[in-house]
Amino acid sequence: MTRILGIDPGLLHTGWAVIDAQGQTRKYIASGVILPKTNLPMPDRLKTIYRSVGDLCDKFSPDACSIEIIFVNKNPQTSLILGQARASAIVAVANRDIPIFEYEPNTIKKALTSVGHADKDQVYKMVRMLLPMAQPKTPDESDAIAIALAHSNMMSFIVHK
Repeated sequence: MTRILGIDPGLLHTGWAVIDAQGQTRKYIASGVILPKTNLPMPDRLKTIYRSVGDLCDKFSPDACSIEIIFVNKNPQTSLILGQARASAIVAVANRDIPIFEYEPNTIKKALTSVGHADKDQVYKMVRMLLPMAQPKTPDESDAIAIALAHSNMMSFIVHK
């Protein structure tokens, strides 16, 4: 059994999900969204993400973490800010010596829906089909579940050192 923490990083909303995977069996454990207060200065918002992800690692003891690679936006400032939120989550996981696996958005979509350019509604429907117990309330939460599921589908292709 492998416990996977999936993270959809963002400065306003960081989606997270925990699933268990064994062979072809997937079990939904929990999911949610980290919501740093928008009135806080940037360092405090990043600290909120860092601490919250750390608390999730401590609570659920994942064996692996899968996280979305941020695509480059037209606005470089937006990409930089998203990268900082992503880094906060990565450092929280890495400090606990949990292996981290990074996936591009199209790889996640293709692993779940067989279509690399699936829209959020298609991803949501596959999440609900594969894990009926999961009832994501936001796209960020749904995406985090999808990221965890994508890793569970990719695990057999990963070569361990």
